[in-house]
Amino acid sequence: MEEWQLDFEWLQVRHFIKDRFKRDALPDLNAVLFLVGIQELGRWKKEYTKEEKQDLMHIAVCRLLSYEGYYEFAGRDADGWPHWNPVRSLPKRDLREQELTLKINIIRYFKELEAEQTAY
Repeated sequence: MEEWQLDFEWLQVRHFIKDRFKRDALPDLNAVLFLVGIQELGRWKKEYTKEEKQDLMHIAVCRLLSYEGYYEFAGRDADGWPHWNPVRSLPKRDLREQELTLKINIIRYFKELEAEQTAY
């Protein structure tokens, strides 16, 4: 994916979320990860603890990196929280490369969600 296309599609995702949640500002990467984590958890509550927020972002990262074969879904615990097992080690990447990888996979994730919703 060329850089301009990545920037454009990332902006589309951010605008989609902003509009969907009727916010004034575009969400940053961390906010998008948090929302992906909630989507993967499958339930919403008004407030999350700091630890739950971290867990939700971890769920999102594992889900997104599963596209590249770094994690596989292991199942849900007794409370319904999804768990992922590492399959292979992540390569060393600088912060910019890590963000690019996450953005690319977030775009893919939202495209899949959109395709699922239009299929019904």
